Amino acid sequence: MAAKVESDNVDSHRSGYLSKNVWSGFLFGVGFIAFFDEAVFHQLLHWHHFYDKSTTAMGLVSDGFFHAFSWFATIGGLFMLADLRRKQGFWPARWWGGVLLGAGGFQLYDGIIQHKMMRIHQIRYVENIIVYDMIWNLTALAMILVGGILLMRTRNKRERSS
Repeated sequence: MAAKVESDNVDSHRSGYLSKNVWSGFLFGVGFIAFFDEAVFHQLLHWHHFYDKSTTAMGLVSDGFFHAFSWFATIGGLFMLADLRRKQGFWPARWWGGVLLGAGGFQLYDGIIQHKMMRIHQIRYVENIIVYDMIWNLTALAMILVGGILLMRTRNKRERSS
């Protein structure tokens, strides 16, 4: 019985930090997926640069700015996480929901807006790009779906304990 009361107190305390958990995770997710994209697809595989409508040198400069953006977002999310932990308001499931929502949202934005609408780069320059586009965007949707489920479950848990 004491464990249940203690658990309810922790949930009640954490519920004061619902949005901060989501925003911390969201920023970290955006930063992490942008870093992963830049490191794997830009640097290791050489599939594209952030901006491919100019020279290779301009593509490398744009990759540098993209890399800086990814680290600022990642570090910002981690600073918020440290603050949550210090205030004992960290809710791991809610934070991971934010991470997946941020990562999936950024990847979907990249796949639809940057790849197709703005055409600043493609995932890979091959004949049958639709396969890459489908995998990219379906992976993004899967992350958004799982992140949304985690956020709904933690929201519902808070409502039940109120």
